[in-house]
Amino acid sequence: MFATYGQLCVGIDPHSWLLGEWNLPDTAAGVESFGRAVVAAAAGRVGIVKPQVAFFERFGSAGFLALERVLADARSAGLLVIGDAKRGDLGTSVEAYAQAWFTPGSPLEVDALTLAAYMGVGSLDSPLTLAASNGKGVFLLAATSNPEAADVQRAIVADGPFQGSSVARAILDDVGARNARAGPSAASAGLATGLGSIGVVLGATLDLAAFGIDVLRAPTEFRTPVLAPGFGHQGGNIMDLTLIYGEYAGGVIVSESRSVLSAGPHRIEEAIERRVTEVGAVRG
Repeated sequence: MFATYGQLCVGIDPHSWLLGEWNLPDTAAGVESFGRAVVAAAAGRVGIVKPQVAFFERFGSAGFLALERVLADARSAGLLVIGDAKRGDLGTSVEAYAQAWFTPGSPLEVDALTLAAYMGVGSLDSPLTLAASNGKGVFLLAATSNPEAADVQRAIVADGPFQGSSVARAILDDVGARNARAGPSAASAGLATGLGSIGVVLGATLDLAAFGIDVLRAPTEFRTPVLAPGFGHQGGNIMDLTLIYGEYAGGVIVSESRSVLSAGPHRIEEAIERRVTEVGAVRG
């Protein structure tokens, strides 16, 4: 997928204000029209889209029906879909979430899902297992751009196999170890060879060293893919991709939403093509 379309991922975030700018109603019908238009613009230009589930969920069952139709369009267009749901739970509850998003034929089926591991990466064993068995991927929150997260993500682990590491680094190392044990997978083959099926979210606007993450010491085999929000509107500079992510840069999914979506319904295709070119130029 990277070889064909590059590393840009287009977010599908139908904010109320964006719907207004697109002359769409702030309703379930509006988010459906918005989402399907973004998919149509992305098809053939990028390989990945990332709908933010919350903007659909706020309309209840009608919103989920809208999301299902957007996902169906994306599958028909051959796009990989990352469901940005940030689910996090344990036991049978998190297993049920996984069944909703990873079961083949489910109306909410996606290719990858964002998950929160703050009850321990082990609490997500059920979705990780189901994802692997169905050729899916996951992205665990590790170092996120919101300032409120720093106190938790930079805290030091008191004991266990990752004692002395920051929480963010412990999640990254746990994910790396799992990828190394699993080896190549169908999920990683959808992006690029040598990538594991479990990834992490690392914000592009962060000083990752402050989170205990040394980007120059990434595993060279079965690398951990990175979902990278923060480029574009949030201030991250795509020219700094390699500086920010070091050895992880080749597996970074550059996620952009507002910087592309704010171009409007008549110029979004142009905006996507421009960003694809810019991201591609950085990676050579």
